[in-house]
Amino acid sequence: MQIPEIPNLIHYAIPFFAATVILEVILTVKIKLEDYEYKDAGTSILMGLGNVAIGLLTKGIALGLFYLLYNFYHLFEIPFAWWSWLILLFAEDFCYYWFHRISHESRFFWASHVVHHSSKKYNLSTALRQTWSGGFYTFIFWIPLIIIGFHPVMVLVQMSISLIYQYWIHTEMIRKMPKWFEFIFNTPSHHRVHHATNPQYLDRNHAGVFIIWDRLFGTFEPEIEKPVYGLVKNIDTYNPLKIAFAEWYMMFKDFFTVKTSIVNRFKYLIKPPGWRHDEGSVLSSDLRKEWEESNEANVS
Repeated sequence: MQIPEIPNLIHYAIPFFAATVILEVILTVKIKLEDYEYKDAGTSILMGLGNVAIGLLTKGIALGLFYLLYNFYHLFEIPFAWWSWLILLFAEDFCYYWFHRISHESRFFWASHVVHHSSKKYNLSTALRQTWSGGFYTFIFWIPLIIIGFHPVMVLVQMSISLIYQYWIHTEMIRKMPKWFEFIFNTPSHHRVHHATNPQYLDRNHAGVFIIWDRLFGTFEPEIEKPVYGLVKNIDTYNPLKIAFAEWYMMFKDFFTVKTSIVNRFKYLIKPPGWRHDEGSVLSSDLRKEWEESNEANVS
């Protein structure tokens, strides 16, 4: 099988990203919505540029390990055919859903993913606010695709296509898509929920391209109440270095300084964000439960 050269799709998309961010700024001001916060947008763009630069290394690492696994063992010989790309579209998105969901449910993965949620604004520049550390280890969620028999180049290309798709959904300019589209695909409305800190919205709508996974696995939440963006406890800085590594610092600080058993120390790495070994835990699930109980009390 002839192996095509892997294209840098994200690099080709950068001019499009820049043009659409500028267009959104103009439209936002023109129709008198909340103005862009330029420091916030600038930080997001810097985070995105850093992600692209570091990605030259991390994608090389991922590709190398994918090749090692692929050459060692894979179940099927899947060709570069139209039908295999169609299957991969859904298979890769399924892997993305679980990567994204676990990135909210395990602090070790949240430490890199929190970067993307650190802005209190929601616009196209927010889409560019990407991790500097996640690429070194989060590729493990796509290893099953390699074992099945999808070529490493195919997997990395589809991962890039998924990321590019998710760019346009980071906006408040588009309220709703047609109902059939909203039912199947991830949309601005669905993803606004994902970025919100409203209790009922926490850890919901983990979709990449298809919202069907959230509907199937019970993590779907429709947009009803106006979203409030950011983190439950915001970082409150425009410093890219602090945003990139703040949660890593706090996580390892807990691991090394909290006085508890070694088992509990490791739980500070793998348990959900907000977990503590004592009675100080404040988890997203707790906040959601409080909101549900409050709603039930108000109704009765």
